[in-house]
Amino acid sequence: MRNITKEIILYLKNYCIGIFLITVIGFQLNAQHALEKNDYKTIFFKVTHPETNNVSYLFGTHHAFSKSFFNTLDIPKKKLKESNMVILESIDIPGQNSEDIINARLETTNWKKYLSQDNLVYAQNLLKKGPIAFDKLTPTELYVTLARVYNIKVCSARTDNDSNLTLDGYIGSVAKQNSIKTIGLEMVNEQLKIINKDVEGMPRKVHKKRLRNLINLLRNNIKTRSCKECETYKNQKFTYNLEDDCQNSLMLTDRNNKWMQVIPDKIMNNNCFIAVGLSHLRFKCGLISQLTEKGFLITPLKTND
Repeated sequence: MRNITKEIILYLKNYCIGIFLITVIGFQLNAQHALEKNDYKTIFFKVTHPETNNVSYLFGTHHAFSKSFFNTLDIPKKKLKESNMVILESIDIPGQNSEDIINARLETTNWKKYLSQDNLVYAQNLLKKGPIAFDKLTPTELYVTLARVYNIKVCSARTDNDSNLTLDGYIGSVAKQNSIKTIGLEMVNEQLKIINKDVEGMPRKVHKKRLRNLINLLRNNIKTRSCKECETYKNQKFTYNLEDDCQNSLMLTDRNNKWMQVIPDKIMNNNCFIAVGLSHLRFKCGLISQLTEKGFLITPLKTND
């Protein structure tokens, strides 16, 4: 089990909420509204506007992937280094990351109400070398963390010698290495609140069942639909459903609307590289549709020549 504890902790540090949100776009078209919802075979888009000479790019991420995947994408790699601003869902701020927030909590979780003794020991062993207090995680946070580990370990989203950073985190590290200004669209504490609120009121027995099922998949290396979704992302084969309504206001619509209060101005005045979870580009509420409505031209690009 390759450095799984490190991966869990770094995931929590870079708590990007687009957990399994899989989608995207891709064939070069000319008109603003010519993006057909089933034509895309890419996760990368150019963003321009007739009133500025600046050129920005949208990159849809999958948070289980990392350095090894991004380094196969020649064009996004090049455009990232040519940008003068990188925009991520969130950035790691000392004292304000997930580790700090979780460890500062006074309330603890009685895991005996959610996990069998055997599964509790298994989960604790995954986290025991990390700096996060296991008992201060919520059942939802543990589930999200184990789900990410499942994608990495069972679905082979990363290579054995891959970076421990999420794809978003790796993009942020490249920006830092190249002295590119980087901003986050939201704070980590906001993300933690959202991910817990998304299942607010879920009965304890449901938490218990889904944790049990996920740990069983992990322990027995059982592949599920989630692995197919990872492969779909890797091969960039999906639809964007730009004419369909978003189905999750809390995780998608509300956050996208908030981000759109920031992104257009940044694009008009900078050459941005915007990396967010792929589902934030999809549907009517997605960044592609909203930017198009504001007069931006969105052009799907290949990720390699």
